[in-house]
Amino acid sequence: MTRRTLSSCAILLVLLAAACGAARPSKFYQLDIPETSAASSAPRFNTDLLVGRVVAPHLYRDDRIVYRVGSTQLGTYEYHRWAEPPADTIESLLVRSLRSSGHYRSVQGLRSNARGDYILRGHLHELGEITGSTLAARVDFEVELYSQKSGTVVWSRHYNNDEPVNGKEVPAVVDALNRNVQRAIDQIVAGLADYFAKNPPQQ
Repeated sequence: MTRRTLSSCAILLVLLAAACGAARPSKFYQLDIPETSAASSAPRFNTDLLVGRVVAPHLYRDDRIVYRVGSTQLGTYEYHRWAEPPADTIESLLVRSLRSSGHYRSVQGLRSNARGDYILRGHLHELGEITGSTLAARVDFEVELYSQKSGTVVWSRHYNNDEPVNGKEVPAVVDALNRNVQRAIDQIVAGLADYFAKNPPQQ
């Protein structure tokens, strides 16, 4: 091996070491919506709800923030990540929001040992950045209410909306996603309350 080759190898090793030492730190984000207090201590509907696990593609069971380019291409940010996978976060937000509404005797996750009269099942189709001339934050999510007594789906709601992003950076996308998720959760909570108001649970 010539002296020139040795020198080139040494330079390459130095550059590789410098690159490793300058690795970018990851930034983590969390979806969170304000918790509302129940209007009264007495439940509005005499029934118990279970919230099932939110079904989602693999991308949304991972912690990397997803972006879409065009109609068929998806990618992920390596250094911008969720504190927990979006599917798990939405499940937790549903439980928390339905519980804090005060409408029901109890609201529990399906993975607990609690029993319920109805199961709310969710499917997260998409949650992420839409790139283009302007940025948008897309949430595509649907739920269905399954009656344990009748063995049928008695109510469903599909939410699909692109929220404008006020900025060009990932934190602005996260803010828009947070607003979009809050709107979706609010509509689901209100829709369920409307269903039970028109179809009071029979004991």
